[in-house]
Amino acid sequence: MANLLILFFVIMNGFKLGVYGLSMNYYLFSCPFVDSIVKNNLNTALQDDPTLAAGLVRMHFHDCFIEGCDGSVLIDSTKENTAEKDSPANLSLRGYKVIDDIKQELEKQCPGVVSCADILAMAARDAVFFAGGPIYNIPKGRKDGTRSKIEDTFNLPPPFFNASQLIRMFGQHGFSPKDMVALSGNNCV
Repeated sequence: MANLLILFFVIMNGFKLGVYGLSMNYYLFSCPFVDSIVKNNLNTALQDDPTLAAGLVRMHFHDCFIEGCDGSVLIDSTKENTAEKDSPANLSLRGYKVIDDIKQELEKQCPGVVSCADILAMAARDAVFFAGGPIYNIPKGRKDGTRSKIEDTFNLPPPFFNASQLIRMFGQHGFSPKDMVALSGNNCV
């Protein structure tokens, strides 16, 4: 009986985290195969073009650096608004089709459940693995942003910054100089 109470407590805490924040088991019941769907689709795409791995990590970085990891870099421009995607800083981003394909597959399996922000985060995670990097888990439950404006991209690190300026800018976002070097090295692709 005590084991059942512990299991119930763990499951309920997972649900609570999923409602109020990120959780490792956010899609446990609503879309249990989300990780394998992302991984399998990404693996297929990377077999066709292995260089997309770095492109997806870079896209995720550009998304997160603006207003947090909300998928806003994936939003298309409208007549009334030029979105982040069409900013000069983002015109060289690659991997939109991969994310769209994964979203389409997830919509068949779990309609309306998995956010684009989570798909991008999982794709970046799996891209690191397929490129020979470490395996790591990420919490899920990101909500998709509804705001995507070109002017928000003016806060991305410009290519003309020197090392001191970059270290200061990355530091303002909680990155160490080592983090900055790893992320900047990835952005060369």
